Amino acid sequence: MALLNQVYTLHATCSRGLEQLLAEELLALGFTQARPRVGRVLGEATLAQAYRALIWSRLANRLHLQLDEAAVNDAQDLNIWLSGLDWSEHLLANGSLLIDASGTTPQLRNTHDTALRVKDAITDWFREREGERPSVDRDRPDVRLHLRLEKGKAQLSLDLGGGSLHQRGYRLQAAKAPLKENLAAGLLYRAGWPELARQGYALLDPFCGSGTLLAEAAFIARDIAPGLLRPWHGVETWLGHRPSIWQELLDEAQERKEAAAGVALQLEGSDMDPRALQAAKGNLERAGLLEEITLVQRPIQDLPPAMAEKGLVITNPPYGERLEDIPSLLPIYTELGQKLLQGYPGWRLALFTQHKELAFRVPLKPYKTYPLQNASLECQLYLFELPLAGAEDQQVAQIQRKQQERAEQPEKPKELTEGGQMFANRLKKNLKKLSRWVKREGVEAYRVYDADLPEYALAIDLYGDRVHVQEYAPPASIDPDKANQRLADALAALPQVLEVPAERIHLKQRRRQTGKQQYEKLAGQGDYFPVREGQAQLLVNLSDYLDTGLFLDHRPIRLRLFREARGKRFLNLFCYTGAATVQAALGGAIRSTSVDLSKTYLGWLEHNLQLNQLNPRHHTVVQADCRDWLKQDKGSYDLIFMDPPTFSNSKRMQGTLDIQRDQNELVNLAMQRLSSDGLLIFSNNLRGFKISEELQARYEVKDISRQTLDPDFERNPRIHQCFEIRNPVL
Repeated sequence: MALLNQVYTLHATCSRGLEQLLAEELLALGFTQARPRVGRVLGEATLAQAYRALIWSRLANRLHLQLDEAAVNDAQDLNIWLSGLDWSEHLLANGSLLIDASGTTPQLRNTHDTALRVKDAITDWFREREGERPSVDRDRPDVRLHLRLEKGKAQLSLDLGGGSLHQRGYRLQAAKAPLKENLAAGLLYRAGWPELARQGYALLDPFCGSGTLLAEAAFIARDIAPGLLRPWHGVETWLGHRPSIWQELLDEAQERKEAAAGVALQLEGSDMDPRALQAAKGNLERAGLLEEITLVQRPIQDLPPAMAEKGLVITNPPYGERLEDIPSLLPIYTELGQKLLQGYPGWRLALFTQHKELAFRVPLKPYKTYPLQNASLECQLYLFELPLAGAEDQQVAQIQRKQQERAEQPEKPKELTEGGQMFANRLKKNLKKLSRWVKREGVEAYRVYDADLPEYALAIDLYGDRVHVQEYAPPASIDPDKANQRLADALAALPQVLEVPAERIHLKQRRRQTGKQQYEKLAGQGDYFPVREGQAQLLVNLSDYLDTGLFLDHRPIRLRLFREARGKRFLNLFCYTGAATVQAALGGAIRSTSVDLSKTYLGWLEHNLQLNQLNPRHHTVVQADCRDWLKQDKGSYDLIFMDPPTFSNSKRMQGTLDIQRDQNELVNLAMQRLSSDGLLIFSNNLRGFKISEELQARYEVKDISRQTLDPDFERNPRIHQCFEIRNPVL
């Protein structure tokens, strides 16, 4: 059992941007030290003070009480250290546990594997001493532990809450893009709500969604501890737990709640989405606040005048996740600014959004801006003072006049920045250079720009009259504000240079994908449309997935397959959406077999076959791991195309695939299925790929990478590696 006066080291995690606020909160709750770090606070406190934070912290995600630390470099160090601890102090042999891990060392590079090693060390400890071992419980373990690896040190901590503290217990329903409860509380703190509530200010959220800001505002005003509603805390089943101290603190929190029950609230939320309001009603009812807060269904255009003389408007309006969403959202923010200027004199405004272009539609200068992270999005909280009635300064009036003038005049092309103009000039140059080739070959989908200017690290592809923009993730050394500004400059130039409306520009960010990430949906628009390639019609989708369904750099390879396929049996391994299969079939292949692990891609392939009126009886589609399938298949093929990923650790396959490491196995398996005079075209996009000496010695191998690049990819000759492989002539 933990000692009453022992001082522990605690790690409290939070959203980035809330670290200083969380440190101040923990000190107010009795911590003797609280030092902000990136995404967390390192503190010191007794068990009672840690309990108080567990019940009262509005800002923490997790609260980890450190049990031990040691120097750890590899698995052996980890096992020796953990095996030397007395685990009977923390859980029973027939209890349950769950392990989380973060950080790495050069030898311990996989957090999932590290967590398994921790679990095995603990369960083995119990089995050796007591003959039984704890089980793993992912829902409500008796003990949840966290191992943090950092700079050669390992810190083992108890997750006091048993899970994230943002889960208060009242929000079972969520509207689209909800705020986490602790982030909502952080926005309220930054907006000064605790003091404003004491002064009797009203509060309005005109985009209330599922009501999270309203609930957290009421909790603050009514002195309600956020931990009171949680149905379960992980600390209660820890053997070091002190139930008497815990219950005393819970009773104190309940007494404070009852003492503040008479505090009057003027809180109102509105939203135009009835489903969001239904979710808000359910959440507020579980929080015991439904009768205290007004909820109204209405669009921002119908926002009435202020309900009180002084108050705070705090809101998280829709802001999308992509810069191309901005044009459709600008009117919403403009309307919000106009309504507040007209009807809320003397109020304060706290506006949370990702894009400053949206925040600046409010014709006022913010007096304070706070950067905050909402999940993976870098956002800002803008704080404004709304002028008193009759005291609108010249700046406001001038901005409003300009907005009205712009609304009455035909829209003119936006003037580009110096950098934007430089980008536009390069794009025009590329279009001119490619124009003859595009016209001569009848190409509809092609690349027009690929990070030609290092400052504008984008890949830009045209698909008919639509544009697909991929932003290369900038290195950590690049100022995020500069990177965002350059991206905004480029997006401003694209409609002018390419003569396409902004809504036909699709933006994504490129980064290395692992496991099933490459198959996950980014959106659900279902907007598929065909582009022509030679005689084929091929479906692409620019919005829903990271990939579009068509690797443009493989265009020459696919057209070669069209020419080579007549009268042949064709095999397409790692077939993706089957564009190569379609080309081979249209070229006269007597039959084809296409193999891929992704059900999504194979369904796409079948639609491509239907679009080109190809008989499915002649074209077999197989969902399988290509390696496993090749080991079992007995067929013979005259033409094989194999384009494996650089790396894959999909849960649906055994082990991992590393193309540099596994090329011999893959090629040998494919060559066993190739007819004696057949051709294997082997391609991959690993930039530093080297064909193995073993393959070169065993087969006739010819590097044709340069021959498989059309003019739109000549600037990037390492986009893929491609080889002809044949059986040797005996």
